[in-house]
Amino acid sequence: MKGSCLCGTVTYEIDPPFKIFQYCHCQRCRKFTGSAHASNIFVPPERFRWLSGEEKVGRFEIPEAKYFSTCFCKNCGSSLPWHVKGGKNVVIPAGTLDDDPEIRPQQNIFWDSRACWYVESHELPKYSELPPKKH
Repeated sequence: MKGSCLCGTVTYEIDPPFKIFQYCHCQRCRKFTGSAHASNIFVPPERFRWLSGEEKVGRFEIPEAKYFSTCFCKNCGSSLPWHVKGGKNVVIPAGTLDDDPEIRPQQNIFWDSRACWYVESHELPKYSELPPKKH
């Protein structure tokens, strides 16, 4: 299964089975993604490979964070997979996958830290494309 950044410079491949797919609502994930939560799939390092553009991958770490880090494309800024400190997992931002991972989110973590403005998506109107203009 392949994934890539927005500009296509960085590509990677992962092999199932995957460990877990979860939404993280912590403040760090919200800051990094610019969204209500991160959508992360965890894979063992031996099931992950960079295919192209590895030299364009930037990494940011918070020294006191045990499990948090971020990687991104230096060209377009897209989130990219990152190795957890200690090396037991690679975190795959699910939105960077080019294929269906055939696994669905299993849990929400750091739920009590969720954004005060967060509304469950099933409670919102749904449109196939842009909504009609309001006059």
